[in-house]
Amino acid sequence: MGRRESIMTYSDDDLDDFTHCFTGECRINVLPILYKISQVISESEDLEHSLDIIISVMQRRLKILRGAVTLYDRGSETIFIHRSFGLTDQERSRGVYAPGEGITGEVVESGQPIIVPHLGDDARFLDRTQTHRGGTGLNASFFCVPIVHAKKVLGAISGERVYLNRHLLKQDMELVATLGSMIAPAVELYLLENFEKVRLENENRRLKNALKQKFKPSNIIGNSKPMQEIYSLIEKVSATKATVLVLGESGVGKELVAGAIHYNGPAASGPFVVFNCAALPESLVESELFGHEKGAFTGAALMRKGRFELADGGTIFLDEVGELSLPLQAKLLRVLQQKTFERVGGSKPVRVDLRIIAATNRNLPDMIEKGQFREDLFYRLNVFPITIPPLRDRGSDVILLADYFVTKCAAEMGKEIKRISTPALNMLTAYHWPGNVRELENVIERAVILSDDSVIHGYNLPPSLQTSAETGTSFGCGLEAKIQAVEYEMIVEALKTHNGNMTDAAKELGLTRRILGLRMEKHGINYKTYRRATAGQGA
Repeated sequence: MGRRESIMTYSDDDLDDFTHCFTGECRINVLPILYKISQVISESEDLEHSLDIIISVMQRRLKILRGAVTLYDRGSETIFIHRSFGLTDQERSRGVYAPGEGITGEVVESGQPIIVPHLGDDARFLDRTQTHRGGTGLNASFFCVPIVHAKKVLGAISGERVYLNRHLLKQDMELVATLGSMIAPAVELYLLENFEKVRLENENRRLKNALKQKFKPSNIIGNSKPMQEIYSLIEKVSATKATVLVLGESGVGKELVAGAIHYNGPAASGPFVVFNCAALPESLVESELFGHEKGAFTGAALMRKGRFELADGGTIFLDEVGELSLPLQAKLLRVLQQKTFERVGGSKPVRVDLRIIAATNRNLPDMIEKGQFREDLFYRLNVFPITIPPLRDRGSDVILLADYFVTKCAAEMGKEIKRISTPALNMLTAYHWPGNVRELENVIERAVILSDDSVIHGYNLPPSLQTSAETGTSFGCGLEAKIQAVEYEMIVEALKTHNGNMTDAAKELGLTRRILGLRMEKHGINYKTYRRATAGQGA
């Protein structure tokens, strides 16, 4: 371990020499580093140890955005991603190929490296991981080299980044090919010793990914653990016709969950009728839900079917069910118990076959104690409760949803928005989102309208998100506060662009290094944060 740490320290010290020579980006000083790496790899049979070094070189020295080490299981003739960077767990699990399939499969089958100057121009690129959905990043270059030992292909190493210099692309491919040949004996030993383990892990990965894709509703965005639990509940209850009670704060997406249950259930071909119990005056709710006979009241010139009849053979979603009056609660209870009701002004029972999904953001047990909600109705509705987590408890889902809403709103407005800036992302993730997903969508729509340079900046977000922790100032609506927020954002963006290098960042901003340092101190910005973040993200 001591040897490994010394190698990494040596490499970090040489980083600037390694990437900043007279040609701008070159590999003149790679040989000493390569020699040191070969010593460590040759003295260790631990594949993971060796891969840590290779991944560090690819990320931090070659500035590769995303990369993968794939292994070839000859028994099942499957190529799968063993280690990667710049890919999510879900993207990595999708990276499974057969020999000859796609660029990676072709490299493993032929044993020859492949260089693709522009991904968007090569039909062999399958985007199996779905990293480039929507056509993003297809201007990047890609290379893939085989891992070969004793003329036997054991896997491959691939990398992706934007190269303006074709010669540099070729150099990096050759360097990674050399590293691949160094670890080939360790790869073969790993595959021999872990033959069954590799196969079982590969099959487990494939099945888990298939299940996630099958049971993750297409209308709901989110991969966080709380949402994975919700998907599991949706999968279980969808196959039945059980009554479901969806609970959660306002704006969490209760109607989306109800829709997912319906469209993944046995009555998916039937109607899905939505009714908000708080949207109409009480005098109209009964007629809307149960319909009315001709002449039932003044203005009832014709017989009219209610929402329950319209939902026959499908699902009715009763949103804000806690707002129903006690007499209407009694009629709803009868529908739940007997699947029959009478229209307003009628005496003939109407029978329906449907699933009832109710939702509320109210505390129904508390309402029962106060005499505002029938206890027997609660137990009838509460057959299968699903509580949707608030957005503040969903972690990285905030970024996934923000990206989705940016794409959606930009398309609707005919604008091109390329990304959300780092300070803006920090503000989005730090905010507590009392209005949940609905509030996030509104915030992003506003930001898209305000953006004038294809980027969502922190100062495009509403003042409620501009916390002192994120902007370095108590952000208000005054001119000085706005200037401070813009200054903070420009400094962070420059540091991120130049991997935490203060000299280059100062040059881009038109400042001296000393002045930049003073302004960073004022905002509480540490350049090391952006050096580490850029080196570790790989994307």
